Amino acid sequence: MASQKQQSPKDLLDIENQEWRESLDYILQEQGPDRVRQILRQLQIRAQEQGVSIPFTANTPYINTIPRNQQPVFQGNREIERRIKSIIRWNAMAMVVRANRDSAGIGGHISTFASAATLWEVGFNHFWRGRTDDFLGDMIYFQGHAAPGVYARAYLEGRLTEQDLENFRRELNPQGGLSSYPHPYLMKDFWEFPTVSMGLTAISAIYQARFNHYLVDRGLRKSSGRKVWAMLGDGEMDEPESLGAITLASRENLDNLIFVVNCNLQRLDGPVRGNGKIMQELEAAFRGAGWNVIKVIWSSDWDPLLEADDSGLLVQRMDAVLDGEMQKYTASNGAFIRKDFFGQHPELLELVKGYSDEQLGALKRGGHDPAKVYAAYLAAVEHKGSPTVILAQTIKGYGLGEAGEGKNITHSQKKLNEEELKEFRTRFNIPVSDEDIAKAPFYRPDEDSPEIQYLKERRAALGGSLPRRFDGSMPMACQTDWLIQEYLEGSGERELATTMAFVHLLAKLIRDPELGKLIVPIVPDEARTFGMEALFRQAGIYSHSGQLYDPVDKGSLLYYNEKKTGAILEEGLSEAGSMASFIAAGTAYSNNQVQTIPFYTFYSMFGFQRVGDQIWQACDSRARGFLIGATAGRTTLAGEGLQHQDGHSHVLALTPTKIKAYDPAFAYELAVIVHDGLTRMYCHQEDLIYYLTVMNETYKMPPMPKGKGVREGIVKGMYRYRTNRIKGQKAKIHLLGSGALLNEVIKAQELLEEQYAVAADVWSVTSYKELYQNAVETERWNLLHPEQAARKPYLSELLEKEQGSFVAVSDYMKVLPAVVAQWIPGPVHCLGTDGFGRSDGREALRDFFEVDARYITLAALHQLVASGDISKTVLAKAIKNYKIDPDKLNPHKD
Repeated sequence: MASQKQQSPKDLLDIENQEWRESLDYILQEQGPDRVRQILRQLQIRAQEQGVSIPFTANTPYINTIPRNQQPVFQGNREIERRIKSIIRWNAMAMVVRANRDSAGIGGHISTFASAATLWEVGFNHFWRGRTDDFLGDMIYFQGHAAPGVYARAYLEGRLTEQDLENFRRELNPQGGLSSYPHPYLMKDFWEFPTVSMGLTAISAIYQARFNHYLVDRGLRKSSGRKVWAMLGDGEMDEPESLGAITLASRENLDNLIFVVNCNLQRLDGPVRGNGKIMQELEAAFRGAGWNVIKVIWSSDWDPLLEADDSGLLVQRMDAVLDGEMQKYTASNGAFIRKDFFGQHPELLELVKGYSDEQLGALKRGGHDPAKVYAAYLAAVEHKGSPTVILAQTIKGYGLGEAGEGKNITHSQKKLNEEELKEFRTRFNIPVSDEDIAKAPFYRPDEDSPEIQYLKERRAALGGSLPRRFDGSMPMACQTDWLIQEYLEGSGERELATTMAFVHLLAKLIRDPELGKLIVPIVPDEARTFGMEALFRQAGIYSHSGQLYDPVDKGSLLYYNEKKTGAILEEGLSEAGSMASFIAAGTAYSNNQVQTIPFYTFYSMFGFQRVGDQIWQACDSRARGFLIGATAGRTTLAGEGLQHQDGHSHVLALTPTKIKAYDPAFAYELAVIVHDGLTRMYCHQEDLIYYLTVMNETYKMPPMPKGKGVREGIVKGMYRYRTNRIKGQKAKIHLLGSGALLNEVIKAQELLEEQYAVAADVWSVTSYKELYQNAVETERWNLLHPEQAARKPYLSELLEKEQGSFVAVSDYMKVLPAVVAQWIPGPVHCLGTDGFGRSDGREALRDFFEVDARYITLAALHQLVASGDISKTVLAKAIKNYKIDPDKLNPHKD
């Protein structure tokens, strides 16, 4: 009897593993994928019943989600599309190289688009639909650093000229130029979405997709099946805003949303996850959040190897390899790949024994394979019920060769020498001669060439070119005097807060037959804090699925009322999400052809401070609407303390030029400003954003003074609220107040007149920013027009006949009134709330920050001492009489 070779435990395990695999293959073939899932679930349950702990994973194997046998047929001419893509690659590269030769250090990026070219070209040629008369088109958020690729394609389409490309990043050129990144503010007919501020693209796209549903659910727009595509980078996903709202997308079943994450495995300075696998990390995050995840990792070149891998060792090796190693393989030859990647197992070396080193080195990543990308995109647009993310692996700097393909320097690569240009030209077969190569000339085939004809035919079939920004503005809200009339009359004996006045005004707007349906109230889970709960019943809280439960407060009048047609976007504790909704609503006139009017109400401390980047993004987007900083001021929000009390939002609001910032004290001021905003933004169609701070401190709201220029002064930033009651006095002081502290100024006027016989006028400053902008613009005009009669700033003209000294007090930092001091015709003492907030009552806070009526009076007396109108003794006695401790804590630093 022949002796049998004893099998090792490993051999037996291999046989057993193979039997399990074959069993699963049989069930899949005979009964389908649902039965496979059932059995796997039963095995998991059985294992847990037996006490076997199964490690949780949201990951699938490190292979393509869509296998070759499920790929659709690619619907296009691969060869022509490859040539078009190559030409676009060349022109995008040439644009950056030439710009940096002509203006050293001008910047620009080659490598991002080099890695994303296939991802974008498949979209342009087959999926991204343009706007037509009966379809609004898909919304594409292009990755900002890859903007040269969009410009290069627009050049082939004939939308941009060679001169335009020549002036990339030189917008001040007399012939015009192209902005560095997608900026609708700078290229209002081209770019739709500003995307280069990392992380904001993802959250903006999510809330835009949700807002598209909102418009349909409220009957403001018909459902059309348009998609929102966000083209992102894997390094960008480190930003908290990138992943911070992905559960909202799945919770709202946003199957109109598609993320495409270009996983080139590199950040700006190095690998994204050198010691890990960014695609697996992102897959787990998105699958855990309920997204449909499609991975595109390996090109078609790998399919025969995967299909021949009966042992599963190739997938095991793919699962084990780190991103840092993958990056190294990009820069290595086939011999190294054979040894380091396949050489881990003899079976893998056997698998590739028929491959030459050159073939192994040419194995591509899936994101550079049009067939794989096409399959992923088609699956994404056909998927229903949840958002989709496509994770596509590429090589950063693809095509740059030794100049930087896959290297850590790649992101900053902006120049190529002559040999590198030749290599790039040859690799992509661009018809540029050696004699011309050093010039890096742009190349555009003849108009009747197959490439140009194909490119234009594909775009025509998809509805036209994109990106392309449209302006759907039309005059509206031109007759709204009715809105504000009651507020001009004051509140009588009733005490109100400006917050209450605002909510009352907003409720009136929502009831208006013309504008009501267009009002979009936005609030981040603070509606009851701001007294907005009455709107719950009136307008309803938007929910795509309606209200599937009976709220605990259903029996009350102001219960939490969710409904599909609700107007209020109650965004939970997410100022970033709320701001993203504001941008979507504020740009709907362009992106959705519906002129919605957003009112985003938030804790003012959490506005400009927390989401200042998004406010800048909103201005770049040419958004329109109202930002309402509620419970504003450092001393008007009692009890909350350091991280809630706002003393600087109006200082921060100085920065974006399209923000008109106001700090009204009274209901009539608030109403006049809102009326002005409606008129300018929606009647005159100006791209502006109005920022208004409102307070929760209650007091009697006076009627609007009857004096000349009051209403005009409210809008321009300042007017005389009350004149002094003492005539003929030499000592004269002017008290400037804003917001709730205007009441302290009024008290100080009374103290000065009654206790010191000092004549004091009270001025209401509704906007230091308006005063400042008007003054600097006037001075600029005077500087550039020396032969014409000089103009006067509004502030100087308003005060030109006034004499005496000035005291300006604000519930914001002292720098706010200080920015206009040079245009005030007299010495100015500024009082403000520099420093950190404290938890206490208003009286104590105003004493601590030295902005109450006593300190205003003291500052006025100090000014009069300086002018020689009173003695220092009077000032010293005032300090004593008002019980002011000169050695108290310094709010600036204590």
